[in-house]
Amino acid sequence: MTNEAPGQGNSSSAGIIRRAGAGRAGGRPWGRRRSAVVRGAFVAGPLCVLVYGVIRLADPDHGPGPAWTVGHVFLAAGLVLFGAVFLGMRRLAVPAGRAARLGAGVATGLGVAGAAAAVAQAGIDLAVGFRSADRAGMDMLFEQVQSRPGVEPVVYSVGPMLFYVGLLWLVTQLAVQRRTGVWRPVAVLLGTAVMAVSLDLMPLGALLFAAALAPLGRDVAARECAARADLAYGGGAPYGGGLRAVA
Repeated sequence: MTNEAPGQGNSSSAGIIRRAGAGRAGGRPWGRRRSAVVRGAFVAGPLCVLVYGVIRLADPDHGPGPAWTVGHVFLAAGLVLFGAVFLGMRRLAVPAGRAARLGAGVATGLGVAGAAAAVAQAGIDLAVGFRSADRAGMDMLFEQVQSRPGVEPVVYSVGPMLFYVGLLWLVTQLAVQRRTGVWRPVAVLLGTAVMAVSLDLMPLGALLFAAALAPLGRDVAARECAARADLAYGGGAPYGGGLRAVA
């Protein structure tokens, strides 16, 4: 699917599978259903954010109504799916040294915490939209909510930023470990930057995220499939040496 050099991420699932055998820190392999859900999240998560961005552009008033509600439902769903994306990327990153495993764990924790903060923000937006008759009423309610101690930094500023920190950290770590192409962290960074410039550019940012992340879901599924086969037929621990034979 890409022009990456052999042995980097998307060049071949077998490369991911072989590198998965480098350690035994991955735990038991995921079942087929869980692997399929996580693989789908790598595509569906960014696409849900894309849908939100498009709906937002179609609603210039950003006031209460169907567009506000449907858009924020898609946004919340996409952020929940990104929780699965973080867990999937951690599975790709953990078969490495202790420092790398620790880094992947910290990045995953930051990303999930940031996604949770952003989901909370989307939930507040939905509640405010339901309770308001117009944009002026929404602004009044937003001011009341954000004036409560701790809400502004946790839900609106610092908290959501952790999502981008964790996402960029994990993709960069995978690139450093040569488990994916070096252009993917660049795409994630560009996607984050354009969203920071203006929320009107959120569709473009979501497309950049999708380009960087979608193929990694396939690699997660291939890794877990090989690990299940290793456990069933290889006679060893999952993510152990039997993965090389399966690959």
